[in-house]
Amino acid sequence: MNNKELKKIATAITSPTELNDFVEYGGVGAAIETVDGNIYTGISIDTACSMGFCAEHAAVADMLKHGEYQIKAFVAVDTEGNAVPPCGRCRELISQLSKENLEAVVEVENDTFVLLKEILPYDWKNNRGRQW
Repeated sequence: MNNKELKKIATAITSPTELNDFVEYGGVGAAIETVDGNIYTGISIDTACSMGFCAEHAAVADMLKHGEYQIKAFVAVDTEGNAVPPCGRCRELISQLSKENLEAVVEVENDTFVLLKEILPYDWKNNRGRQW
């Protein structure tokens, strides 16, 4: 799958919705392509007390539910289909699933693609002797 198709999938699942005075969801959509070629998606959940989570986290949960953890590419987008770079929490989660995920391609802004390791240049795991 090419990056434009992955972005289109992420955009298709965005649908900002106000559930109540405390919760909004769907303002950001994410799509992950695994090394096996499967696609997993997720949406953001925003809460008044900051207990929500990012669309990438939701997509990772969907992927893990299906027994996969190695990522080829991923993207998060806003409701207009513009690429949104992953926050530090998402970068870290994805990098901890597998060291191979550092080679995953991520669109950090429209038509700008980098490897995850390029936005985690001083990865603490490489210096602590930890094994994956």
